[in-house]
Amino acid sequence: MQIRIVHTTTFEYDGKAVASYNQARLTPVTTPEQIVLHSRLEVSPPPWTYEYRDYFGTLVTAFEVVDPHDAMTVTATATIQTHRPAPPPPSTPWESLATREVADRWTEYLTLPDIVEPPADFAQRVKQIAADFELPGEAARDVCALVHDEVEFLPGATDVQTHAAVAWQQRAGVCQDMVHLVIGGLRSVGIPARYVSGYFHPNDDPVVGETVPGESHAWVEWWDDGWHAFDPTNDAVPGDRYVVIATGRDYRDVKPLSGIYSGSSTSRMTVDVTLTRLA
Repeated sequence: MQIRIVHTTTFEYDGKAVASYNQARLTPVTTPEQIVLHSRLEVSPPPWTYEYRDYFGTLVTAFEVVDPHDAMTVTATATIQTHRPAPPPPSTPWESLATREVADRWTEYLTLPDIVEPPADFAQRVKQIAADFELPGEAARDVCALVHDEVEFLPGATDVQTHAAVAWQQRAGVCQDMVHLVIGGLRSVGIPARYVSGYFHPNDDPVVGETVPGESHAWVEWWDDGWHAFDPTNDAVPGDRYVVIATGRDYRDVKPLSGIYSGSSTSRMTVDVTLTRLA
């Protein structure tokens, strides 16, 4: 499937902003499952820019605007060809997770910082799930089902700083919270897990040429002799409608836009995402 994504973020200020330095993680990554055919990042007012790959392999565009401005617009446009085959069945046994080849190699995906640390009752349920399944990959799918079934998708219930434990306590959150819960649960039983940010087309069978509204999305990957993806929000294996932008330990590693500036406070921020199936 060929998809065009346009992601526009606009900042408006109360007065003038100056000396604005930012980092954008908005360019899709090329992998065996997706090829970036075209990408462009445009910023207004025109900035000074440079690009680099971060530790996790994400393409980062750093840019600086030093002229006084009362608004800033960042528009990322990309065309991606996706082809995601069905994942293989689980194969890695529990005892392999403690080996140097897994535990040492993926040690950063086994840590439990506050943002993903599971609350005691959730961790206990995950521990029981792990005991019920012969393979970690089978248990991981069941943990995703647990989060999908018990946490309501409720925009506005949380923000980007919310810890997974809070989302579990209130049984409500957004995709970021559900992914953080799954990540914390899997890591608590020794399964390396990482955060994936990107987009997915909301229609099951997208019409070629039709442009639809969308938004940033998140899902999880766990290690099972390779990274296996699952979307706990939609209780689905990511297919050709999904586009990966970045991976990391948690949301803080993959923020679409981050930065600092001096001057007036932000009066408003708006985000607009559209997706079009091209072929």
